[in-house]
Amino acid sequence: QVQLVESGGGLVQAGGSLRLSCAASGSIFSINAMGWYRQAPGKQRELVAGITSGGTTNYADSVKGRFTISRDNAKNTVYLQMNSLKPEDAAVYYCNADVTVRDGSWGFKRLDAWGQGTLVTVSS
Repeated sequence: QVQLVESGGGLVQAGGSLRLSCAASGSIFSINAMGWYRQAPGKQRELVAGITSGGTTNYADSVKGRFTISRDNAKNTVYLQMNSLKPEDAAVYYCNADVTVRDGSWGFKRLDAWGQGTLVTVSS
């Protein structure tokens, strides 16, 4: 019912920048919070940044001051601007969205949607 498609990953040198995008599509009534997570090899998935529908943001301590999350509600899209990248930022980055969809003729339900992931590689 809901698809999240990420783009923008790739290979960058340490100190460089990348911008990730994630577009949501499907039978969407509204999108609540959106966020970016990452998972490095051998590590657990961790929250990188989140943003509410009203624009309130939160960040992992490790990325504060370097990463910026934003969203375009009209396009159902969330972005992650990553600056001053470090080798330890290398991971698969996943988009996540708390989405409300129509359920039948009169109902609604909330879904926890995930993208397929986009790989970010940072060379030292």
